[in-house]
Amino acid sequence: MMFRVGHGYDVHRWGEGRALVLGGVEIPHHMGLLGHSDADVLLHAICDALLGALGLGDIGTHFPNTDPAYKDISSLVLLERVGRMVEEAGWRVGNLDATVVAERPLLSQYIPAMRSRIATALSLDTGVVSVKATTSEGLGFVGRQEGIAAYAVALLWRV
Repeated sequence: MMFRVGHGYDVHRWGEGRALVLGGVEIPHHMGLLGHSDADVLLHAICDALLGALGLGDIGTHFPNTDPAYKDISSLVLLERVGRMVEEAGWRVGNLDATVVAERPLLSQYIPAMRSRIATALSLDTGVVSVKATTSEGLGFVGRQEGIAAYAVALLWRV
């Protein structure tokens, strides 16, 4: 059996007039995140972890923010495409572990839906998808509520 591990990180700043979408779930909040797509920082970090494990670069390489085809696209669509890349390369997702870092809003009630959407997009059992949320205790750009960050780790396996 062969394994590969990938790590992903993403950050987006807050902006007016946008919906807040995390893990494919729209979350009620007075601001959203700025970005070319839907700016789903969690799914972007997961995509980067999967692409990193494959040795295929990052999300910007495959879905550049200069391409109008990706303007306002759902990051669930991007995740599904990355999932197909994993399969086509002969790998399977063993598990995903991701953390969203945000001062507000509180995310715990939305985590089950996030896990479900991620698992569905990648044709996985929800039991292999972990999503956590934490604050930065008021420190740094997240603490000043300038944006949200997310980290992800993916384990891929091939027999």
